[in-house]
Amino acid sequence: MNPFEKRFLENLRRQELVTSGDAVLLAISGGPDSMALLHLFIAVMPVLGCRLAIAHCNFGLRGEASEGDEQFVLNAARESGLTCHVRQFDTLAEAKTSKRSIEETARSLRYSFFGELCHEYGYTLVATGHHAGDNAETLLFNLFRGTGMTGLRGIRSVNGNIIRPLLSFSRVDVLDYLEGRSLGWRVDHTNHETVHDRNFIRHRVIPAIEERFGAKLSPALQRLSEQVGEFDEFVQCHIARLLRMHPMLDITGGRLHVVTLQRLTTFERKELLKRALMAQGVSVDGRVLKRLDDLLERQPGRSVPVGRGITVIKKEGFLVFGRGDELMN
Repeated sequence: MNPFEKRFLENLRRQELVTSGDAVLLAISGGPDSMALLHLFIAVMPVLGCRLAIAHCNFGLRGEASEGDEQFVLNAARESGLTCHVRQFDTLAEAKTSKRSIEETARSLRYSFFGELCHEYGYTLVATGHHAGDNAETLLFNLFRGTGMTGLRGIRSVNGNIIRPLLSFSRVDVLDYLEGRSLGWRVDHTNHETVHDRNFIRHRVIPAIEERFGAKLSPALQRLSEQVGEFDEFVQCHIARLLRMHPMLDITGGRLHVVTLQRLTTFERKELLKRALMAQGVSVDGRVLKRLDDLLERQPGRSVPVGRGITVIKKEGFLVFGRGDELMN
């Protein structure tokens, strides 16, 4: 193993991300991050005693380039002697049907596919190639969206059976590793466009900050992410305790008792409202949270649309989440 592969192995062991006997499904798009992930795992596999396989999603969004990505990953799998699971999606049609953004739709399709593979083939972990730069982008994206303090937790290194072993490393680390070993990867030219918010943050916002302050941004945001993660663990425990104490706060059912909410702190109310939104599959937005909090002081019968066809109405002493026709019953 070369020095970077040893650092990767040490990171896996320090965070206890992979143990002997695990079957790891590698999410490989063909881009530099995922190709580094693939070759790093191949290098450390004999030491860890784990089993590897590859999953590739062809979202059909870039025509021949998408087909080229799929073939590139299949070739890499064949050269590595690894099983490769491929699924093609009509992402545009799915996004139209579900009334979600293409990015949200692709993410949902991707993780649903991974879950199916884990269930069918017994994979215990799914590894993705997110690195520190991705975490910095996510933190800034969440900050601009106004998702609240816990949104600043960013990308978690472990989330269920999803692991992100490169989260401690920078994009420069990844590229240096690939170039040092003369390893190839695919380039998604749409990643250089700045129409989408994340790409704008990546190519305009972060470079402007780093031009002024040097390479301090990513490490600083990584530290913030870790600190918020510790705080979020405390909040999760506290909210769970509140829900046990107040059964009339039915997050899953979308029925929250108004007087009980009014007796809580603003922070507690918004955390509960946030969880109620997520239970309905609605993206959390700071402006929506503010309108829902204000709804507590409004007259019965007033309502707030929160997205995806869901409305929250104040009636019979409760904030009730549902679709328009449901709320009339």
